[in-house]
Amino acid sequence: MQGSKDARKQFEQANKIEKVDPDLIYKYDEDKHEAYSAEGKWKTDPQAYKKVKISAVALLKMVMHARSGGNIEVMGLMQGKIIDGDTIVIVDSFALPVEASETRVNAQSEAFEYIIQYMDLIQQVGRKENAIGWYHSHPSYGCWLSGIDVATQRLQQKQGPWIAVVVDPIRTVSSGKVELGAFRTYPENYKPPEGQGQGWQSIPLDKIEDFGVYANQYYKLDVSYFKSSLDEHLLNLLWNKYWVHTLSSNTLLSNRDYFSSAISDVSDKIEQAETQLQHSGRMGGFFPEKKKEESQLSKVTKDSTKTAIEQVHGLMTQVIKDHLFNFNKATTSSLGSNKK
Repeated sequence: MQGSKDARKQFEQANKIEKVDPDLIYKYDEDKHEAYSAEGKWKTDPQAYKKVKISAVALLKMVMHARSGGNIEVMGLMQGKIIDGDTIVIVDSFALPVEASETRVNAQSEAFEYIIQYMDLIQQVGRKENAIGWYHSHPSYGCWLSGIDVATQRLQQKQGPWIAVVVDPIRTVSSGKVELGAFRTYPENYKPPEGQGQGWQSIPLDKIEDFGVYANQYYKLDVSYFKSSLDEHLLNLLWNKYWVHTLSSNTLLSNRDYFSSAISDVSDKIEQAETQLQHSGRMGGFFPEKKKEESQLSKVTKDSTKTAIEQVHGLMTQVIKDHLFNFNKATTSSLGSNKK
């Protein structure tokens, strides 16, 4: 199907998926990986790992798993290796059977047993990469680490190189680009250099406090995506499933709750900023406070712009689908009538 091919090409361009040499990216040097791990750089350097490269196959599997959960958080593990000392490569991912809710996800004993069995079986078929991180979803509220996420990640980092990946499936569908972040936590009581915070993110008002309290306890890694000629067959199978599911959905309808809550959230933030500005004015124009509130208004503007862009993207997607299928259907019907 030409539409599927075009959509996949657009997906790869939007997420900047680069084609690489499979011999360079997939060749697993166990001794080298063990040497990197044994070096213990991650024990002394708070930012030992700065980049993560994720295969398109692993990316699609994570996105599809995250979407399958709807508004419920899901969780899985990632397999990979260390290259160049400060770069982690993710070559595959797999879902975990976990208990979850709309606000948190926890791995129970069944999940740990599943991990052991899965890793044992996967190595028997030649996949030597170890588990090197975990991923979970944040449906509709962005990619960052909550207090529970920070505690979970920090515990795992004590055992060796480990990263946390967060996927937002709702925003991914709304924007057309995968909403994903990769993180590592700082050691306890570590104070990061000034200016290395998480920066602006569109965080719902009811999540801002949790985001703000823990924002300086972890850092974000640079993320890039890759594929190779060896991935093509599996990538095609995964994409066709993803494409059909995406094709059959209307993002304006499937994400209507998200859009409604986003608009309501922007309204609440504007009201809050207005109240604080009025309070600042009654305090006699305290300039540092005024500057702070102007910054808050700037963030609200970015939030509203983001919501508007997502709405426009949803409308454009529906127009394209209508033209692609209804126009082709009408053309085919017309040609059939002419033949008669």
